[in-house]
Amino acid sequence: MVMADRPGVATASAPVTALTMVGLADSMLNGLARVPFRRFWQGPGGLLDNVGQSVTRQAVRSFMGYIVGLPIEEFRSMEKVLDELCRTVIPPFIHLTDDVEVTDDEINGVPGLWVRSRASSDAFVDDDAQKKTIDGTILYLHGGGYIGTTPMMYSAFAASLCSGTGCEVFIADYRMAPEFPFPAGVHDAADVYRGLLERGVDADHLVIAGDSGGGGLATSLVTYLSEIGAPRPAALALFSPEVDLDLDHPSITDNAKTDILPWNVPVTPYLHGVSPDDTRVSMTKAEPDARWFPPTFVTWGADEMFRDPIREFVETLRAADIEVMSLEERGMFHVFPILMPWAESSHEVYRELDEFVDRHVTPDPAAVPTH
Repeated sequence: MVMADRPGVATASAPVTALTMVGLADSMLNGLARVPFRRFWQGPGGLLDNVGQSVTRQAVRSFMGYIVGLPIEEFRSMEKVLDELCRTVIPPFIHLTDDVEVTDDEINGVPGLWVRSRASSDAFVDDDAQKKTIDGTILYLHGGGYIGTTPMMYSAFAASLCSGTGCEVFIADYRMAPEFPFPAGVHDAADVYRGLLERGVDADHLVIAGDSGGGGLATSLVTYLSEIGAPRPAALALFSPEVDLDLDHPSITDNAKTDILPWNVPVTPYLHGVSPDDTRVSMTKAEPDARWFPPTFVTWGADEMFRDPIREFVETLRAADIEVMSLEERGMFHVFPILMPWAESSHEVYRELDEFVDRHVTPDPAAVPTH
């Protein structure tokens, strides 16, 4: 279920949606036409990485710049069209490249997608003795600044996580702003977490992960779970997390020219009157409890707008004696492992994450698929 399919969510008419898609294509083509005039071959990596980075940065920047100015009903309709396109294209592709399956499910009333190895599935392996062991379960909270994107748009990245870590991945389709501001998304994520435990997943084999706004939501979820007395997850994995909604750090303006994010990052729709200094939404303001906060993996780009708050977040965890594996990549922008999976910097992130998960998630020989 995408946001456009939820009751009470306004959408645009078919003609307006068509015009919105035409406008998006025009914006992206216009942006890409500028790439040859911006020394696209220069950068910290090899020639192919530099070219790929320049093209990706401009394409995503053009996309972001266009969508933040749309009326919400047009945004939701466009999001639905893009989700349907991804649903057609991505699953067959990742079946070939990562040998995974993608299936819909609902956990405690929250829809989402399972991404898991076909070698561990009843649909592809009849003999239980021949099935691949599930090493753990990842609850993934997708990015989108708390307002947009869908689980299917993240299925290719989830397939990479699945292949590398040996874990099955559930991408939660949590409610988003402005229709459902804070704390709706946190409550949905908590419902999924509890639902996974009810299905037999041991907290010692459960990893919470997320990127961008989903990364910020993951930290809010960890705080909320501690408040309600839920079992602690085995680990937390974050990719360019949005951990401070004040947006007042120097890198927010200093890196605006090198990042993919729009200069006017929207946070008001999500906060809906809640102070950006509230520790429930800005982890940099919190005092995490080392007795409960899980070991944490964090990666980000040195050229991204969220660089400084992420650095502060990492230091906050270390000051509280919480184990942190941090990886800042020179010359990289926001969520680069997702947008540039072919880059050497992304490969390094995948390798470090796989080792981190191996250290903190002990495979359960008795684990069975949770869907």
